[in-house]
Amino acid sequence: MIWFLTCVAFLIGGYFIYGQFVERVFGINAKRQTPAYSKQDGVDYVPMSNKKVYLVQLLNIAGVGPIFGPIMGALYGPAAMLWIVIGCVFAGAVHDYFSGMLSVRNGGASVPTITGRYLGNGAKHFMNVFAIVLLLLVGVVFVSAPAGMLTKLVNDQTSFNIPVIAMVVAIFSYYIIATIVPVDKIIGRFYPLFGALLIFMSVGLITAIGFSSEHQIMGGFQVSDMFTNMNPNDLPLWPALFITIACGAISGFHATQSPLMARCMENEENGRFVFYGAMIGEGVIALIWCALALSFFGSVESLQAAVSDGGPGNVVYSASFGLLGVFGGILAFLGVVILPITSGDTAFRSSRLILAEYFNMEQKTLRNRLMMAIPLFVIGGILTQVDFGVIWRYFGFANQSTAVMMLWTASAYLLRHNKFHWITTVPAMFMTTVCASFILSNDKLGFGLPIDVSTVAGFIFAIVVTGVVFKISKGKGEDELPGEEAEADAKTA
Repeated sequence: MIWFLTCVAFLIGGYFIYGQFVERVFGINAKRQTPAYSKQDGVDYVPMSNKKVYLVQLLNIAGVGPIFGPIMGALYGPAAMLWIVIGCVFAGAVHDYFSGMLSVRNGGASVPTITGRYLGNGAKHFMNVFAIVLLLLVGVVFVSAPAGMLTKLVNDQTSFNIPVIAMVVAIFSYYIIATIVPVDKIIGRFYPLFGALLIFMSVGLITAIGFSSEHQIMGGFQVSDMFTNMNPNDLPLWPALFITIACGAISGFHATQSPLMARCMENEENGRFVFYGAMIGEGVIALIWCALALSFFGSVESLQAAVSDGGPGNVVYSASFGLLGVFGGILAFLGVVILPITSGDTAFRSSRLILAEYFNMEQKTLRNRLMMAIPLFVIGGILTQVDFGVIWRYFGFANQSTAVMMLWTASAYLLRHNKFHWITTVPAMFMTTVCASFILSNDKLGFGLPIDVSTVAGFIFAIVVTGVVFKISKGKGEDELPGEEAEADAKTA
């Protein structure tokens, strides 16, 4: 219990101390008009209150990642919790802050446009392709996962026998509607309520296990276990843990989502609360589910048995009903199911907006929104037929690679403005090494090289990338460009 509370305290402390430092380095301007007002269109650019934007941002970024990822990461033991805390404060929240605030400074631009402005057109074209692929994978993952979970809930708790495909169709139908209607009609209206339910049920579950006579929070683990690889499958901690736990520590998917709320935020001074703060909130959720997975089952071996019997969704189901009974279990389970659904629709919405920026097609008219959205849903529907395990592996690597690109974009921005770039350069170098080492060593997705060789090669690659970013960025001394000028500059970069 003490270790869990200490981890939560470090996350909250990180928001007030390191988050304030990051905000100071960036340099907010409370008098600058945000895109919510300068480009207000009643569809995607709509001013919303600070609390509402925060809760929507939290739901947008928190799919199954901060639950499934920490559950799978918990198989490595309490080391997973250490990565969640360090990764969230010094990498993930910084990544989310810059992805949101750079969008604000560039007229609400999506991540490929931002990357293109600070890293060049080559990086922009790469990110256009990579971001669309990632978002399609996210959309598919966030259809398959909730469809399976809802089917299990309905079939186990009622006399109905609903096939998974029926749930897939229902969720896809909702995604189509949510992708094309104005952001304040569904997302802005209902998601704050869902966000409150998510927070309430997460706290309720960890409280229930805290007062349980059968379980203790982290009761069977020692502090020394934080530095021990306890994976029962003998999987290496490096670099797999840092790919397995993405959401909750650092996730490139968030870079595609932050611009959605950058278009709705009323003032730059709200950025730390909305972007850095939402990531800290997701980190707390990730800690809760990592601790629940380890505490409810008592050991990594028992946790592995539960995962093998039905995946991380089975862990969620067992813990929810085991700790809160039928009624509480249904509410808690639904609180979890909400996460992927409320991220899946915004994944497709982000895809639509990225394509619209690429083809320079306005999105105020319904016809244009449908032209961008329909092909995405056709491809997404085809991908739902691919094995979930395969999709998840590619999603994990694509996710962290996108985070790397966003961090280097932020470093380029800070270098150009002669600001303290190390707050993004250090995590960028680390995550570059992680991704390169993973793809070189993984025998299913990559080249299957020995881990020592892969790590050295990954580190060298990170050094080379650092040199390239320094060369193209340092000393340019750009002036800040407000609103529309920044957007125009981004288009011609």
